[in-house]
Formats: sequence, C-alpha cells, structure tokens
Amino acid sequence: MAQSNQGNTKQSAANAKSKGDAQSTHPVADKMRETLNQSVDTLAQNAEKAEQSIRDGAIQGSEAMSQRREQAQQQWNQSAIKQYAVENPVKTAGLAFAAGALLTSILTKK
Repeated sequence: MAQSNQGNTKQSAANAKSKGDAQSTHPVADKMRETLNQSVDTLAQNAEKAEQSIRDGAIQGSEAMSQRREQAQQQWNQSAIKQYAVENPVKTAGLAFAAGALLTSILTKK
C-alpha cells in the first residue's frame, strides 16, 4: 500500500508539472534556485556597470594622454633647446657625450 501511495505522489507531481501548475514538490530548492538566480542577475548587472565604467575611464585616459602628447610636442617644437640642437648638432652631440661621461664616472665611483 505504501508503494502505491508513493507511485500516486510521483504521478501527481508529474501531472502537476506537465499541466504547468505552480505547485512544486521541492519548495526549499525552488526558493534557493530563485534566490541564486536573483543573485547571479545582480552580479551580472554590477559586472556590466563596472565594465562600462572601466571602458569609459580608459577612453578618457587615452584622450587625455593624446592631448598631453600634442602639448608636449608643441612645446618641444617651440623650445630654444630644440632650436639650438638643430643649429649646432656637433656641439649638442659633444655636450651629450660629456654629460654622459660625467654621469657615468659619478655613478661608478659609488
């Protein structure tokens, strides 16, 4: 008789699922599944927001770096040092060599 009751219970549960009935034989598991699904959805939304924020920051940083590079290039093109280096390349090379030799001698003595 117990086997026949179990068979009826399983059959009733199968019938309920096939009919689309909202009742479930596992309310705790269903609640846990619902909670986990909500958690995953929330995490996915937060990850999307974080990704967009990172992308926006990278774009802004890239634009700022491009502007700084252009400003530095303009300053270099207008600088007296560049003008001197272009007008006196041999002297500039000699000064660079002397500065490098002096720096090397100072650093190797320590």
